[in-house]
Amino acid sequence: MKKINIFCFGFGQVAKNFIKKIKLENLDINLTVTSREQSERKKFEDINYDSYQFSENSYDQKLIKNLKASEYILVSIAPIQGEDIVIKNFQNIFENSKVKLVTYLSATSVYGNHNGDWVDEKSDTKPTSANGIGRLNAEKSWLNLSDKKNLALQIFRLAGIYSNQNNVLTRLKSGNAKIIEKKNQFFSRIHVEDIANILFKSLKNFKTKEIYNISDDKPTSSKELILYASKLLNIEKPEVVDVSKIENQMLKNFYKDSKKVRNKKMKIFFNYKLKYPTYVEGLDHILNNNI
Repeated sequence: MKKINIFCFGFGQVAKNFIKKIKLENLDINLTVTSREQSERKKFEDINYDSYQFSENSYDQKLIKNLKASEYILVSIAPIQGEDIVIKNFQNIFENSKVKLVTYLSATSVYGNHNGDWVDEKSDTKPTSANGIGRLNAEKSWLNLSDKKNLALQIFRLAGIYSNQNNVLTRLKSGNAKIIEKKNQFFSRIHVEDIANILFKSLKNFKTKEIYNISDDKPTSSKELILYASKLLNIEKPEVVDVSKIENQMLKNFYKDSKKVRNKKMKIFFNYKLKYPTYVEGLDHILNNNI
């Protein structure tokens, strides 16, 4: 079977789990990624790949050849000062490339605060945080580029990501978790494996210029999540802090927003059944397999 060319702008936990899924499915790929570190040939999951230096200030010119040859592009780099640096540097490259699909990983922070109500892809976007504002600007930039260059594009709005390595259980064990008390506070989450599975499905099944919420079935408060995790670990619940007492500005901004994110569109279009439909299945699996 012919190898397919995949280019990942950023190679964090989502991109790595996506490549792991590809490896599990025995799909043959040529992989290129970007990193802030110097360019070099690397190995991941027995796949030899090129990693090219790329930051807001500079990039390795050699990456352009691989980018032009890429069929599937995954963009997981956050906006820098409210601007998408991939579009800033490479928008003209896409015109003469072999790209079949660009996936932009956005975030549900674009919805802002909906006072605990449900949101879907048609809901108002009224971000309150710098991250949410930057993500929404980037989405608009990608949609404009898709129109101008006739570029196949899908946007995934990711809920709060957790994984076998990064989760509330590990935070509790290290003493870094607190219960933040705030009424009518809801967040949505998604396990990184479910994101990877949906990304894999989208290689063969996509509809251009569509936006999908990628979240699980059970939005909940951070208090409910931490109480369940404490019970799993059989430890005392951590300190309870009123939201008004939070000093960290980033954390304070995070608790401004409350919403429940619907995932119906994603499940129907990709015909996908979540591996971890709620935090209960996700945390149970992590406890039984990693801790």
